[in-house]
Amino acid sequence: MVKIEKIREEFSGNKTFYLDGQMDFEPGQFVMVWLAGLDEKPIAAIPNAKKLAINIEGKGAATKRILELRAGDQIGIRGPYGKGFSTLGVRKAVVVAGGVGIDSIIGLCEKLKGNKCKTTVILGGRSRERIIFEKELRKLGQVLITTDDGSYGEKGFNVQVLERLLQKERFDRIYACGPEAMIVKALEVADRHKCGFEGSVERYMKCGIGICGACVLDDKLVCRDGPVFGGKELLQMKEFGKTAYLKSGRRVTLKQYYEWREQ
Repeated sequence: MVKIEKIREEFSGNKTFYLDGQMDFEPGQFVMVWLAGLDEKPIAAIPNAKKLAINIEGKGAATKRILELRAGDQIGIRGPYGKGFSTLGVRKAVVVAGGVGIDSIIGLCEKLKGNKCKTTVILGGRSRERIIFEKELRKLGQVLITTDDGSYGEKGFNVQVLERLLQKERFDRIYACGPEAMIVKALEVADRHKCGFEGSVERYMKCGIGICGACVLDDKLVCRDGPVFGGKELLQMKEFGKTAYLKSGRRVTLKQYYEWREQ
């Protein structure tokens, strides 16, 4: 258990919790967050001056309960788990992020800057209020913004901006984190332009350590073999971008899966 030091509300139903605990982790890894009597939830780990921070959006019972916590309260954390992003040899990169995937890229962009990589970040969201961590990311690279409704930045989708960038410049790697439909489109762009690619994939998890099999994706387990996968690996997966598994173990379309996750 760790103590919550402070809480920052990003927008209605979304808060960042800064915790009194240190943890060494690679960008893209996750932690399992829990409260007594509620399911554990996999959450991206955010670096914060060698301390841990997590961003929570209230959707299900567990995350909504976490949003009720106050500074000084205790929260359970275990991890880190999974395979993160690789940055070795990358000198020029584009990071594409949307929705709650934005929180997952802060550590990646910090590491890229530390490696003296020239980084362009393309953030996408439904509206202005959902563009989070903009201030932090502008310290780490060039930031371009798109919103679905045009309330901030360019109206449209971040993958459209990615396509334009790759038509003008060459990059060593594209990193993507966010809704799976966005990652699929970003991968298509990367493959078309023959650019290296890594994407962070989300699936329902129970144990987080590769035992229960709830997060299966083809013959891989997202908690153990991911959540970050290379482009070539993703292109070979039959379930990626198409189907996922509910808590019950039933396989459904990706659209049905996200509708269930929103409940």
